Order: sequence, then C-alpha cells, then structure tokens
Amino acid sequence: MKATNPYTGWASRSFDTLNIGLLLLTVATMIIPFLNTFALAFSTNFASMQPGIVLFPKEFSIEGFSTVWNRMQLYVPFTNNVIVTLVGTVGHVLLCSMAGYVLVQQGLPGKKWMVSLILLTMTIPGEAIMIPLYVVNKELGLLNTLTSLILSGLVSGFSILLMRNFFMSVPSEMGESARIDGAGDFRIFVTMYLPLASAGLATVSLFEFVSRWNQFTPALLYINDHAKYTLQIALKSLIIDTDSTSSNFVITTNVRMAGIVIALIPLMIIYPYVQKYFVKGIMVGANKE
Repeated sequence: MKATNPYTGWASRSFDTLNIGLLLLTVATMIIPFLNTFALAFSTNFASMQPGIVLFPKEFSIEGFSTVWNRMQLYVPFTNNVIVTLVGTVGHVLLCSMAGYVLVQQGLPGKKWMVSLILLTMTIPGEAIMIPLYVVNKELGLLNTLTSLILSGLVSGFSILLMRNFFMSVPSEMGESARIDGAGDFRIFVTMYLPLASAGLATVSLFEFVSRWNQFTPALLYINDHAKYTLQIALKSLIIDTDSTSSNFVITTNVRMAGIVIALIPLMIIYPYVQKYFVKGIMVGANKE
C-alpha cells in the first residue's frame, strides 16, 4: 500500500502561504522602522518634524549629521566606542582562543572539571554580579576610565567553549608532529590551530564586536564623565534626555536619527563579510561536549 504525504495538495499550499505571510509581516516590522530612520536622518530639520512615517526623505539634507557630529560632538563618544570595541574584541578573542587551546590538550588534568566550571559561569545572570563588579572596579580605581569597559566581559565561557570545539576539529597528530620537530605550544597555537580555526575566530570576533559596540549597562555603571561616554550612552542622552537642549537649540528628529544611523554604520559594514559564520558558529557552540 502506497503511503500518502499529508503535506501535499491544498494543505501544503495553505501552509506555505501562511509561512510566507508571517515572514513578510516579520520583515515589514523590521524594514519599515529601518527605512523610516534613514529617511528622517537625511531630511531637513523642518521635514523631519512632520508627523507620520516616511520611507524616503521628502527634502534631502545632511544637516542632521553635521549637527550631531560637530555641534553635539558625537565624535567623542564614537571614538571612545571604537577604542573600547577594538581593544576589547582583540583581547577577548586572544584570551578565549588560548583558553580553548588549553582545553583540547591530551592528558590535561581535570579537563572535565574545568569545562563544567566554565559551563557553570554561563548560568549566572549578569544582573546578579553587577554590584560586586562595580565594587571591584571602584577599589581598583577604574571608574570613569575606558579600561573598565575593556575589562568588562574580557573573557566569556561561551567564547572559550566555542573556540574549544573548533580546535577539537584540528587533528591532534599535527601538533604532536610539530612538537617532535621542536615547536613549542605557542608556535603550534599561532601557526597551526589559529589558521585552521579561522571560522571560529570570525564567529567569536563578530559576536564580541556587536556586543561591545552596543554595550550599555557597563558604561552606565562605570562612567560618569561626559568625556568618557560611549556611543550608546550618548545616544540615550540624545534621544531620551532633555539636558542637552536649551531655549536657543532644539534637538530635531533628523539629528536624533542621524545619531542612530552613525551608530549603525560600523555594524552594517562588518556584518556582510562575516555573517556566513553565524550559523556555523552557533551550531558548533551548541555542542559543548
């Protein structure tokens, strides 16, 4: 007796139509605000203040960008954000890669216990350790410094296990043969493991870059000096607070939206080049043993 597929005919077409409709609705909820932000950012002061949603600039202008960058000095938090993101990402990738390399060594004593402890750190919510971290930074004199933001999240259990699983795909025989030829662990790590785990490096770098670029809570906790503000804190003040306004200067909508667009540009540049590693990184990271 020939088996019949229940997902054929009108039922299958209805299911596909429903899926397509839901996907289009999801895309619309993300694309429309995105286009509206860009349209208002490239509009004149007067046009951006008009009510309603616009998808294209009515009167094209870049005065919003000029105002937010020069008059409101957004370049200061932008520069701070670049420093924190680049230095923090490089340090994070390097330290987590080294830790992942250690965890794949044959005969490492207590390796399973180490992995279990790293997994345990991933179960602790960040909100539970905010106050202890603040106290530690205060005692070390790191408040109101970019160093506190760079050190925040410099190592994570997820990245360590992700790199460990990428390194596990490298044949251990290659390292053993290199040791016979006189190579040390650092040379093996740099010349053999890192090149063969380029997908893992790109994945961790992308995750960390996006996380640090959008970092908000640590900057809110540790930074009070306006000169040390990062981009997200500056955008919060620009969009929500009214302290920066005066009777002679009103922050118009195109200025606010221009600040948002400036914050999005680095992510829009880097993402297309490394987005193919997202799925691979998530799948590899999901297998922690």
